[in-house]
Amino acid sequence: MTARTDEDTLGYEQARDELIDVVRRLEAGGTTLEESLALWERGEELARVCRRWLDGARARLDAALAERDKPGAREASSAAGPAADDGDGGARTDIGRDEV
Repeated sequence: MTARTDEDTLGYEQARDELIDVVRRLEAGGTTLEESLALWERGEELARVCRRWLDGARARLDAALAERDKPGAREASSAAGPAADDGDGGARTDIGRDEV
């Protein structure tokens, strides 16, 4: 599997778990110089994959927060605020209470 393929297909958790394994193997020692270099290079690839995922997650959070904080976004969300929902995901239950 090439680095480009890994970057396109590995999920964050997969890359993180494999990176943890690479670090453990490097710390344990007992590998040849060539094996250690290969592990180091693999670790660098995995770290890039993890960083890309984390950067993407940060960008998504930033975008969601920016959208939430846009002028007018609060008024729209507060207009449909807690009174419009009974808290269990169902329809509004306070309609008609005064009429009963």
